[in-house]
Amino acid sequence: MFNNSKALAVYGATGHTGTFVVAELQRRGLPVVAVGRDISSVPVGVPARTAAIDDAAALDRAFADCAVVINCAGPFLDTAAPIVEAALRAGSAYLDVTAEQASTLAIFERYDEQARAAKVAIVPAVGFYGGLADLLATALIGDRSVDEMTIAVALDHWWPTKGTRKTGERNRVPRVVIKNGSLVPMATPAMTTDWTFEPPHGMQAMEETPLSEIITISRHLHVRNLSSYLNVASLDELRNAATPVPAAIDAEGRSAQRFVMEVVARDGDRSTRAVARGQDIYAVTAPLVVEAAARMLQPTFNRSGALTLGEAFDAEDFLRSLKPEQMTFELNVT
Repeated sequence: MFNNSKALAVYGATGHTGTFVVAELQRRGLPVVAVGRDISSVPVGVPARTAAIDDAAALDRAFADCAVVINCAGPFLDTAAPIVEAALRAGSAYLDVTAEQASTLAIFERYDEQARAAKVAIVPAVGFYGGLADLLATALIGDRSVDEMTIAVALDHWWPTKGTRKTGERNRVPRVVIKNGSLVPMATPAMTTDWTFEPPHGMQAMEETPLSEIITISRHLHVRNLSSYLNVASLDELRNAATPVPAAIDAEGRSAQRFVMEVVARDGDRSTRAVARGQDIYAVTAPLVVEAAARMLQPTFNRSGALTLGEAFDAEDFLRSLKPEQMTFELNVT
């Protein structure tokens, strides 16, 4: 579909997640262009272009010769629409890493027809939240219908970035879940439960915290009831203004944070489970979104429209392409 010599643009390239994405593109030898309002801290040797989110002409210049645009700049309620529209004008595919339900849903509802007409793919929520759960759920159930699916995430710490805090302040849209096959507002106060993970996380108090995975899974999988939980300990850190930002502990710039995500599907007496484990939810987003971009560059990729990660690619093959040091996963765990 695309010329492999064309670059991949990263909007928000100097932010916390954008820095990981640029480094991963470089590691894989893919041509990258850093784009943003302030490009003063772009690594030496990386081509950079200045474009503010409200400057359509600058965005057009920045994306003019790019095969794929990767949006790493939140809040996506503010950035997704202008960047999607600029990507469409440029004939570029679009990826983002949003955890926001509202921005994900808006992309599916507003841009699917335009993307099909332009013969490009638009894939939102290609990150730890949204994309990873969508891949696990797709690999787990495929075309099978299930009565109930639960996503449970435990973080041993959540050191939020400035971008995460800014998004939380901006995103006050009521959250939704799937009940009886439809998207409905989440009941308040949020549901709580206990969940037993394997060590090191163990037993965790959990709070219902639906993010963009609800929108992506509802888009293409046959799930009658879907809920998503996050451990209370990490939410307490997120809600505490004194919690520090992530601190790098290795050469890749990752924090010490460890995560586990479980997806459990139940249909009658049958129960199946997928589990993913790894280090640093911000860092693991980079191999997810870069793998998606790299696959879009392949001549065999011919999908168009607004798609989820699990729709756009073979979910299990995609998961298996990730390196063990980035993330490990198991399917149909008993």
